Amino acid sequence: MEKVVVAYSGGLDTSYCVKYLQNELNLEVHSVLVNTGGFSSEELKIVEAKAYDMGVKSHTNHSILDGYYEKAIKFMVYGNVLKNNTYPLSVSAERVFQAIEVVEYAKKINAKYIAHGSTGAGNDQVRFDMIFQTLAPDIEIISPIRDLKLSRKEEIDYLKKHGVDYPWSQAKYSINKGIWGTSIGGVETLTSHQALPEEAYPSQLEKTGPTDLKLHFEKGQLVGVNGEMDTPVNNILKVEAIASKYAIGRDIHVGDTIVGIKGRVGFEAAAATVIIKAHHLLEKHVLSKWQQNLKEGLGSTYGMLLHDGQYFEPAMRDIEAYLENSQKTVTGEVFVTLKPYHFSLNGIESKHDLMKSKFGEYGETNKAWSAEDAKGFIKILGTANKIYHSVNS
Repeated sequence: MEKVVVAYSGGLDTSYCVKYLQNELNLEVHSVLVNTGGFSSEELKIVEAKAYDMGVKSHTNHSILDGYYEKAIKFMVYGNVLKNNTYPLSVSAERVFQAIEVVEYAKKINAKYIAHGSTGAGNDQVRFDMIFQTLAPDIEIISPIRDLKLSRKEEIDYLKKHGVDYPWSQAKYSINKGIWGTSIGGVETLTSHQALPEEAYPSQLEKTGPTDLKLHFEKGQLVGVNGEMDTPVNNILKVEAIASKYAIGRDIHVGDTIVGIKGRVGFEAAAATVIIKAHHLLEKHVLSKWQQNLKEGLGSTYGMLLHDGQYFEPAMRDIEAYLENSQKTVTGEVFVTLKPYHFSLNGIESKHDLMKSKFGEYGETNKAWSAEDAKGFIKILGTANKIYHSVNS
């Protein structure tokens, strides 16, 4: 019997894949869950038990949190990546690294096929297939839901037919959780005008009184929270645990999908939103005007390429090299106040703070030039405008 590896999360789509591969294609199914921060130890055990109940030959859990941080999240922070100035690539970025891990596992067990539960209208099919084709061109890809153009209702009916009780109510919203945020899809996000209801968000408002945070950055990386130093991954988890209780980081992202149609998805990303905004504030104080200007374009390009699954594009390594170099002076503390549904950036402290120069205080005093110097500077600065205006008036 030929082997197939399924990227399995315990959800509706991957559960359907397991049963379909067994019953319709007579394949030996091996499932792998690649954890990018969306599952607790207890949840991993539950998914594993469910996989065996579904009839898989073997199931394994792979945690890639540290690698995912080093290869992607770190650079998304450096680049202040928010797609369309909104979405911190909460789930889209992690798909690339999940696909890489699935390929490596498929090679390890000599699987002939790799299967995934993507539809034919979304982004994940592109991310998965491109990585699979690049790293394992000889392994055939099976995508039953895409090929059969199945609806959620049809998936549920099939599972029920084969003894799996998967009620429609549990499949009302598609929830994908990771360390950098959670995406939420439902009937509302298929429209252009409806908001997600409060109950659709996994994190509910639990705290109303303000909480102050002090975030410690060293060369662009979050190395401490409130004076306690730890790894960036652990610090992200700490910020998420604190900020999610305020229901911070909720929004709906609207953008261009890889396949060319417009897409809309809800998300909550408390840690990602707070950390990116805090990091950006620190950069405003310690980087030059032209460093910030160049970074803005490169960060946007990096985010778009990563969103589109183009992780192996050589330009990605070039951008990463610049982003890494740009963080030499991005060290200091950022002071944040958390409140229900939002937060305030109060200020920073850094030995690299360019506001601490001896040249002057904005709008107050000039210590490095005279009034005549200022007048001459303004006169020369306006020369190009004067020439254009005089010639074209």
